[in-house]
Amino acid sequence: MIFHETPIKGAFLIELQPHVDERGQFARAWCREEFAQKGIEIEVLQANVSINPAKGTMRGLHWQVAPFGEAKLVRCVRGALFDVIVDIDPTSPTYRAWFGVTLSPDKPQMLYVPQNCAHGFQTLVDDTEANYLVSTPYTAAAGRGLRYDDPAVGITWPLPVSLISKQDSSWPLLDAASVRAA
Repeated sequence: MIFHETPIKGAFLIELQPHVDERGQFARAWCREEFAQKGIEIEVLQANVSINPAKGTMRGLHWQVAPFGEAKLVRCVRGALFDVIVDIDPTSPTYRAWFGVTLSPDKPQMLYVPQNCAHGFQTLVDDTEANYLVSTPYTAAAGRGLRYDDPAVGITWPLPVSLISKQDSSWPLLDAASVRAA
């Protein structure tokens, strides 16, 4: 794996290094030792699958507050998505900064999302599936969100939003969002 730092403190874009032969491809997508060498200490406790039939579907931006903070390792296994993280830690030098990347199976990459970030994505094609490993099980009472269109953050989404949940469309702006403990 090749780890590329992003503009967000603690976040990495990770390139898989596939071995290709007549049978197809094989690549390592998780190695605790390689992550630790980059200063990433994550214990994977949950795996999530997100299946999205429609292009333009918006999910997020989500996080969980301490002590239930989640680090995530996100990969698109079918279709394509624009994956976004926002630094929500007011003490961070990259507070309010966002980073977005297109993930698809055509380019073997994944995004490491540290605990201090909100995470969300928009599907770029129909029938998109994302898989992600998570450091903390889902805890509803600790769940928080940030509006995807917060003008203070200024994310440039590639498509108009065609489908979004009522909850995701009504999250507060970052200044009003609760980033403190549950």
